[in-house]
Amino acid sequence: MADKWNAGLRSVPVAGSRTDASIDQGLRSYMLKVYNLMAIGLLITGVAAYGVFNLATTTDPSLAAGQFRDVMLTQLGVAVFVSPLKWVLMLAPLALVMFMSFRIDRMSVSAAQATFWTYAALVGVSLSTIFLVYTQESIVQVFFITAASFGALSLFGYTTRRDLSGMGSFLVMGLFGIIIAMLVNIFLQSSALGFAISVIGVLVFAGLTAYDTQRIKEMYWEGDDTLVAGRKAIMGALSLYLNFINMFTFLLSIFGNRN
Repeated sequence: MADKWNAGLRSVPVAGSRTDASIDQGLRSYMLKVYNLMAIGLLITGVAAYGVFNLATTTDPSLAAGQFRDVMLTQLGVAVFVSPLKWVLMLAPLALVMFMSFRIDRMSVSAAQATFWTYAALVGVSLSTIFLVYTQESIVQVFFITAASFGALSLFGYTTRRDLSGMGSFLVMGLFGIIIAMLVNIFLQSSALGFAISVIGVLVFAGLTAYDTQRIKEMYWEGDDTLVAGRKAIMGALSLYLNFINMFTFLLSIFGNRN
């Protein structure tokens, strides 16, 4: 999956080389960079999603080129939401994140960062459909619920002394189970199964948030050069970004008010 580290990024920490996290300025700066990169990615996604929605919809019948439910669509809206292009836009982020995961050890920091920004924008284009389905008020409410939950879980993963690596394999298996169930439900169209997938998805990505935060923290090594440290920070930000986005979409399917 996208949150797996490429082996070329791994560094073996030297015993006794770390200081306590509370006084280790290097670790704090590294984690702050990870969170800042993730936050910028989320901002790009949000701007892209809302921008595409505004450009793709209209209230002027003379500008309408199609319709989705009760929403009039512009030419862009028809292309993004109705035409076969929508499948390309849905699959493009997956292809890009897989490319990034496999090539990160051969990319410069600037190239990896640009790829991350591009990926975040493509995710935003895909997520623009949520404005057609859910009210803007509920989207904002669920976003803040997700942000508060994510912050608490990430803080737990950062501060806990408990080793969370044991639950990593369990969470990955749960993730694959969710993907399989979602594919099956495309054909079944079961609302009960969809609800169960959303609940389990929230739990899985909540666990992954804490697990990935601890893993990202432990990947830090003060002996890394600027290139390796930069790659690690970007991949760490990508992992947390994916957890946030997935937790948000699952929570939205549970608590979002539909138009």
